[in-house]
Parts: sequence; structure tokens; C-alpha cells
Amino acid sequence: MRVGVVTFPGSLDDRDAQRAIRLAGADPVALWHGEHDLHGVDALVLPGGFSYGDYLRAGAIASLSPIMAEVIDAANKGMPVLGICNGFQMLTEAHLLGGGLIRNDHGSFICRDQQLRVENTATDWTSGFTAGQEITVPLKNGEGGFIASADTLARLEGEGHVVVRYLGLNPNGSLNDIAGITNARGNVVGLMPHPEHAVEPGFGPDTADAMRSGVDGLTFFSSVIQRVLAAA
Repeated sequence: MRVGVVTFPGSLDDRDAQRAIRLAGADPVALWHGEHDLHGVDALVLPGGFSYGDYLRAGAIASLSPIMAEVIDAANKGMPVLGICNGFQMLTEAHLLGGGLIRNDHGSFICRDQQLRVENTATDWTSGFTAGQEITVPLKNGEGGFIASADTLARLEGEGHVVVRYLGLNPNGSLNDIAGITNARGNVVGLMPHPEHAVEPGFGPDTADAMRSGVDGLTFFSSVIQRVLAAA
């Protein structure tokens, strides 16, 4: 199982995503934004960071990078694609996911351990969770406020496309406390929180059970591995 991680100018969580993939049991493959080659990977991760300095809008320029033509084509053919934070912004800019992300409603960058509730376990990236499961994953963003038209929001909610929702507090003003969504097929998922920062005992979020329990993010990566191998 090979999972590609695309590096863009300004990516800063690509190595963390590669490590998470390795810990989950797959082989990470480094991909470069300027290429037109996915190197035969089975799934893709668009990592967090500040691609192209977040000029215009976060993720806007990256969504037009050369490799995104291949990413969009692969996603439309069913390849699992996970966009994390800046990667989520890219997916909305590329119209692989609905809605969009804007500046946090309080106007400040936020970094915290965030409680989430898993709403959809039918996607390639969340099948290892149980519906309603509460997890803790780090969050860090300045443009994390999820927005959508009333019709799009009603469709996302009505068709069960909300993947994870903020618990405890809404850190950025996202509509309906939405932290992540999926497409209708369930292969493309975008998240504002960073599961790659909660994959290793002793280095994850500080939970009630102590630091060494903070590995809730690992299930996103192990889920897709199990899905792809089962379908092989």
C-alpha cells in the first residue's frame, strides 16, 4: 500500500503526514506539486501548511498546481484523497468538495487540542471509527471557518456528508460546527484539524488519560489502508 503526500511551496506538515502513513502500516511516497505523475500510489494526502504563502486565498494557487490535474482525475475515478487544513482548502478550491474556508471569525490564528465527534464512518478515511465517537486532534489555522450556501449546507447535512464536527467550542466560526466533510462517493475527505499530529504515543494531544493516549488521528490513516487492501 503506497500513499502519496504532495509537497507544495509552503507545505509544512508533509513530513508529519508521511510519518503518520508509515506508522499506520503503509509506504509514504513524496510527490512534488510541479509534476504530472502520481507514481502509482493507492491514495493521496494533501498536507497542511501555507502553500504559496496563502496569496489570493488559502489553497487557491495550489489548487491550480500541475499535479492537481492528476489529483482531480484520480479522485473522480475513486482514489481516496485526504486534504488536511490547507489541503482541505485546496479541495474546496478545486471543487472536489463543496463550500469554502474563510478567516476565523475572531480574526486570530488558533492552535489547540480540539475535541471532535465523528459523524460519518462510511468514508475511506473514517471507516475505523464508530458513529458518534469523540476524539481529540490538534487544530491550527487562521482561515478555518467553513462556509457554504444554504442549499449546499442543507445538502451536506441531509446527505450525511459531514464527517467530523467540533465539540466543546467552535474554534473558528464554522457553520454548524463543521470540522470536515466528504464527497458523495466517500473517497474524498477534507478536515481542518490535523490527525497526523495525533498518531504516536507520547506525542499526541494531552487527554484526560495522559499524553500517551493521544493517538486518535492514526485511525484516519489505518482506515484507508484497510479499505484499499480489502478492495484489492
